[in-house]
Amino acid sequence: MIILGIVLFITIMLFLMMIFLAARTILDPEAKRIRNELKGTSAVSSQTTPIVIRRRQQRSDIPWLNRILSRLSTSVIHRLDQLLMQSNTDQPLGVFILLSLVLALTGFLVFSWMSRSWIVALPVGVLAGMAPFFYLSHKRDRRLRKFEEQLPDALDLIARALRAGQAFTSGLQMVAQEFDDPIGSEFEKILAQLNLGVGFQEALRGLADRVSCSDVKFFAISVILQRQSGGNLAEILENISRLIRERFKLRGHIRSLSAEGKISAIILIALPFCLFTFMSVINPEYAKILLENDLGRMLCMGALIMMGIGIVVMKKMITIKV
Repeated sequence: MIILGIVLFITIMLFLMMIFLAARTILDPEAKRIRNELKGTSAVSSQTTPIVIRRRQQRSDIPWLNRILSRLSTSVIHRLDQLLMQSNTDQPLGVFILLSLVLALTGFLVFSWMSRSWIVALPVGVLAGMAPFFYLSHKRDRRLRKFEEQLPDALDLIARALRAGQAFTSGLQMVAQEFDDPIGSEFEKILAQLNLGVGFQEALRGLADRVSCSDVKFFAISVILQRQSGGNLAEILENISRLIRERFKLRGHIRSLSAEGKISAIILIALPFCLFTFMSVINPEYAKILLENDLGRMLCMGALIMMGIGIVVMKKMITIKV
């Protein structure tokens, strides 16, 4: 009981700290503006500037947490920073770390009290702690999909501007004005970097780093090579736009062919849970054995692990990269 009380106290303190941090971030528009500017410039891939910017980047409004996260210069922290940048999240990294700790401790305490076993509560706590980063990954993937859908029209607009005799930067400005987020805001960051004196090549590479998309890399490489060796940039952009649209058609055809496998996977995943719920309603005493008996809890744990492996295998089978 003493250990549970200590864990509960830590959970409450982390929760209150997370609320204070979120409220402070929301009520401080100046800090929000500075973070947005840092996001636009932190991915510039020069050899000296990005390091300085990343060291000065504020990962939390809490001083001691910001010092800890700043000293942890690991690849995990850098990937989390990139995840926040690609998902276009206003909150700093410290908010999601505190929220992850709160959810992990809460899930562990609740399920350890319900199941009377830490074996069942531990994976639940881990999954609950990973929920904020699952949300960020979902938000990033949705934003990148929208960026890919907007990219062909944006490239056509730049190509038409070039054929009309305007400069390439004018085409970028037209895209930034005519398109909404994400492609409009990303092209605004390119223009802001160019106005700050960043090289054209570094600004395009920064776009490729911020947006993890092969089409954006093709666009950046094509423009960089054209500026170095010459050529018809409008024709190059039109060809890239046409290839992207053809790939969208092929991806839609593959999605329709793999729909049967996805439905089968959903049914196989939901069937054990539906069967357990049905048995709990029909014969509660028969179903409680799995939760009250030590052997039953171990069998549930093994079943969840095998289901997780099966989900990964089925996802690999029905996912076809184009």
